Amino acid sequence: MITLTPVQEKFILHWGEMGARWGINRTVAQIHALLFISPRPLNAEDIAATLNVARSNVSTSLKELQNWGIVRLVHVMGDKRDHFESMRDVWEMFRVVLDERKKRELDPTLTVLRDCLLEAAKDPKVDAYTMNRLSELADFFETMSQWYTQIRHWPTPVLVKFIRAGDKVRKLLGLKAKD
Repeated sequence: MITLTPVQEKFILHWGEMGARWGINRTVAQIHALLFISPRPLNAEDIAATLNVARSNVSTSLKELQNWGIVRLVHVMGDKRDHFESMRDVWEMFRVVLDERKKRELDPTLTVLRDCLLEAAKDPKVDAYTMNRLSELADFFETMSQWYTQIRHWPTPVLVKFIRAGDKVRKLLGLKAKD
C-alpha cells in the first residue's frame, strides 16, 4: 500500500470524477491517475490497497487501460507479480486517447451517417430538411476526421506551437474576434 499525500489524493479523486464525466469508469480513471503520478511501476495488490478497491476491479480496470494503450505491463527484477505503469509523455498519451475515441466514437458515427445519407438518397419519403441536417453533420465529422488525421503525426513541438498560437492564427487569417 502506498500512502498518498493530500495533493495526490486530490488529483486521483478529481481524475476519477473527470473520467466519469468523459464516460470512463471512475475506478479505471483513478487507477490511471495513480499510475500516472507513481514514480515506479505498481502491482495490482498495491493499487487495490492504495485506492481501497477490490482486486478484481483493479484487474478489469488494468485490462481496459491496457486496451486503451495508455498503461502497459512491466516486470520488476526479483518480483514475479505483474507491474503496471502509465505512459509518461502527456502529449503522446492524449494522442493515444484521441485515437481510441476517434476509433470508438467518431468513426462509427461517420459510418452510420454515410449509410443514412445513401439510404436517404434512395428513399423519396426522406424530406430535404432531414437530408440537409444529415449532410451537414456528416460533413462536420468528415472534416474533423481529416483534420485529426493530418495533425496526428505532427511532431510534438510543432503541435504545441500550433495550439499555443491561438488568436495569432485568427489574426493571420484576417478574422476579427467575436464579442
